[in-house]
This record gives sequence, structure tokens and C-alpha cells, in this order.
Amino acid sequence: MNEETVICGANAYEAKYYFNPLFDKMPDSIKDELHIICVLFTEEVGGIITIGFDAEGELNIMTQASDEDYLYDDIAAGLLVNKIRATRQELLESLQLFYRVFVLKEDVSDLLADME
Repeated sequence: MNEETVICGANAYEAKYYFNPLFDKMPDSIKDELHIICVLFTEEVGGIITIGFDAEGELNIMTQASDEDYLYDDIAAGLLVNKIRATRQELLESLQLFYRVFVLKEDVSDLLADME
């Protein structure tokens, strides 16, 4: 696995939300929370947000904007991503654990020992 795996994303330009079917077995409450996070981000800052994992299973929150979008503020986007990471830390850590155990098939006992 040498590429990113996207869980979900939202696009302010097309007013669309995407959820990767690979994660359909995830509890609905978590899917709903991810949906809210992505949509609220695009409502507040604009642009595009994606939440996913790199090849090592590390969670990433990526943002981008169209070159023509002069209202998009990189600083506000960065601050909002930091706020999401701080206020949703437990959710994001759980997502990362879920991905590494159920998708990458890593040993859960090793992962839990690393978290201590």
C-alpha cells in the first residue's frame, strides 16, 4: 500500500460529501460525526477537506482550495484543522486504530501497547 486511503471528504465548490464504501462497517454515529466535521469545515472555510490515512496508517486531515478561490484562507483552514484535532482527538485516535487493525491487519495488542 503506497498511497493514501481517503475515508471521507467534502467539497465546497460542488456542495458534495464523499464517504468511502470501504468503511461502511464503521458505526453510523462515527460516520455521522465525520460527515458533520467535513461539512462544517467547508461551510466555515470553504475549499476541500479530506480525512484519510497514509501508507503507514497515520491519520491525515488535508485541505486545499482552487487557485481562483480568493476567499479561502489558508491560516483559518490550518487553525480549524488544529481545532478539529484537539476537540476530536479521541475520535481520530479511534479511527486510526480501526484502520490499522481492520484494514492493515496489524496486531491490536502491539498497537495498544504503543498507545500507552
